[in-house]
Amino acid sequence: MTRSFNFCAGPAALPTEVLEQAQQEMLDYQGSGMSIMEMSHRGKMVVDISETAKQDLKDLLSVSDDYEIIYMQGGATAQFSMIPLNLLGKNNKADFVNTGIWSQKAIQEASRYADVSIAATTESSGFTRAPEQGEINVRDDAVYLHYTPNETIGGVEFSYIPESPVPLVADMSSNILSRPLDVSRYGLIYAGAQKNIGPSGLVWVIVRKDLLDQAMETTPSIMSYALTAKNASMLNTPPSFSVYMCGLVFKWLKTQGGVAAMGEINERKAARLYNFIDQSEFFANPVAKDSRSLMNVPFTLRNSDLDKQFLAEAEAVGLRNLAGHRSVGGMRASIYNAVPERAVDALIQFMADFEKQHG
Repeated sequence: MTRSFNFCAGPAALPTEVLEQAQQEMLDYQGSGMSIMEMSHRGKMVVDISETAKQDLKDLLSVSDDYEIIYMQGGATAQFSMIPLNLLGKNNKADFVNTGIWSQKAIQEASRYADVSIAATTESSGFTRAPEQGEINVRDDAVYLHYTPNETIGGVEFSYIPESPVPLVADMSSNILSRPLDVSRYGLIYAGAQKNIGPSGLVWVIVRKDLLDQAMETTPSIMSYALTAKNASMLNTPPSFSVYMCGLVFKWLKTQGGVAAMGEINERKAARLYNFIDQSEFFANPVAKDSRSLMNVPFTLRNSDLDKQFLAEAEAVGLRNLAGHRSVGGMRASIYNAVPERAVDALIQFMADFEKQHG
């Protein structure tokens, strides 16, 4: 069987070794005679899988005991509602940095519950850069400042962690685990699993414990961080197989040398691809160089009439899911942790050959 090089933004590539292990354990997990998907989530095997996955994520990111690590259903999009519901029970003011489509979705949903203020926006530049620290103006009485460190669609990533007088909340769906991270700078981090963690079906939340008593009284129990933490993320039946797969990815990351080693690999991958685009007169990247994403690389062809042909020929040679998001068009290569360096090299070679033929 030949595996394609998958550049999808999500659900995204998974490590081949992880898929092979899951395949081997699919019908009989550790001699149980059952698949993970058939087991009670209250049984010892599934509970152990869950707790080990949390501990491995804690190890990978050096998360202190000041934080709870939980997982919930609904993906990152559900967190756009859950965050205000869980944090705005005493004061409904929330500030946001607007850097693109995912920031806007979070702002729109929070506005249903919160007095929202835009602390900074890069809309005037077409969302092609991250704001500088001096552009971010946070209200002193805001409960939190929300930002999207990496805009998956626009390919814009912050090169720094914003300073904030209030707890910092971050949607790290597309860049978590891509490099070392100082979790202590944040009040809450959340990340949909289907990009850099595992398959779709859940979202991981790292929340500072002192923020767990701020929920609105009307917060549904199933959406409560405090109740979810108290019940070890099993307030209801969790997506056990997705948790199991995430756990395998965390183990795989440890064998690769952890997030420090992964960060070095990701820097190399991104540098090679951006360097090729920058030296080309046929391809272009619209993002300011100091705001370019390590994980999501959008690019355009000089002649957009060739877009469909580019994608068709790329598919034919096993380079898949390179179309840009439907809202912006163009191309996008998502080069998450599980995308190997040889995949980026193959993409660059294909792009060079295509440019020779059509440039």
